[in-house]
Amino acid sequence: MSRGINTKCIHLEETEGKVDNYGAISYPIYQTATYAHPGVGQSTGYDYNRVSNPTRDQLEKTVVSLEGGSDALAFSSGMAAITLLMELFKPGDHIIADSDLYGGSIRLFKEINEKNGLKFSSIDCHKEKIEDYITENTKALYIETPTNPMMNVTDIRAAAKIAHDHGLLLIVDNTFMTPVFQNPLTLGADIVVHSGTKYLGGHNDTLAGFLVTDRDDIIERLRFLYKTTGSCLAPFDSWLILRGIKTLGIRMKQAEANAKAIAEWLKTRSSVRKIVYPGLPEHPGHEIQKAQARGFGAMLTIELESKEYALSVLEKIRMIKYAESLGGVETLITYPTTQTHADVPEEIRIKNGITDSVLRISVGIEDAEDLIAELTKVFDEIESGK
Repeated sequence: MSRGINTKCIHLEETEGKVDNYGAISYPIYQTATYAHPGVGQSTGYDYNRVSNPTRDQLEKTVVSLEGGSDALAFSSGMAAITLLMELFKPGDHIIADSDLYGGSIRLFKEINEKNGLKFSSIDCHKEKIEDYITENTKALYIETPTNPMMNVTDIRAAAKIAHDHGLLLIVDNTFMTPVFQNPLTLGADIVVHSGTKYLGGHNDTLAGFLVTDRDDIIERLRFLYKTTGSCLAPFDSWLILRGIKTLGIRMKQAEANAKAIAEWLKTRSSVRKIVYPGLPEHPGHEIQKAQARGFGAMLTIELESKEYALSVLEKIRMIKYAESLGGVETLITYPTTQTHADVPEEIRIKNGITDSVLRISVGIEDAEDLIAELTKVFDEIESGK
């Protein structure tokens, strides 16, 4: 019988019935750099921390269980995970990437990977014909869905069919949805990317990243690159993410409920020109999201009537924090123009809809009534000229 997501966040079936680690309920932190050998040619199963660590292994197995893969790798950050992922490709290889990605991913592709000989086509994967951009050197299709920050929804099943019909890898960044709401591997993706810093950790207290796959050939190469480049997640940080995942399911559901309530409230404000949230029936990707996911997440983006209005919101909020990042228990508001997407060329930002009056909101798990009360106070003060 398949277990529910909240159970999977807490229990690994393979450890049930065993009393290891002296019966510790909280998995121990194996804070060591190296391991002693019982004898020549013998090993405990662990040799050097860059290759493997028991605490990190426990975390990786947990993420595999949640995503439905065969193996996962835990990295020192989400960007470390994507950086190593790009080492699967060689100079001259071509990758089709969604145009509305996290700004750090765009910066990596443009400033590092292109310098090293990779080629990229940046397109709107949710509406453009992907096949038109495939060349003989194309090796992968890289998407986020929903995208960051404009919440465009790409049909993962359709993208997987296109990719596999042309011998391409489909890579899906699942940070916004998490395995609670969406499992790209079951929809045909080959590799799933996570910034574990966000919802998986959930408390804004550490950095982490993940690559998950169900293909043995891919994981063999990734494991080799992993031990060679050394971008592994440290034991203590692995424990922090393990602890965060225990409440992932209930946090995601509460944050999503809050996001829906705030989206409905935003509809009542004339100063809000646009609300972008896949959970709203009027969102163009709403039906696709319903078909491929179990929820809509807790990220929403708004466009206000002016830049001045947007900056005033950032100046006046108090309980809600003006901060870069997302996915924690606290509600955060980000200004993509100067924060997450500051290094994206202005013409691309504008094309994607990221104007200087756009704010991105990561809705937390506070009481929705309190969040709406603060937003009401801030909006009313701005509109009254106080």
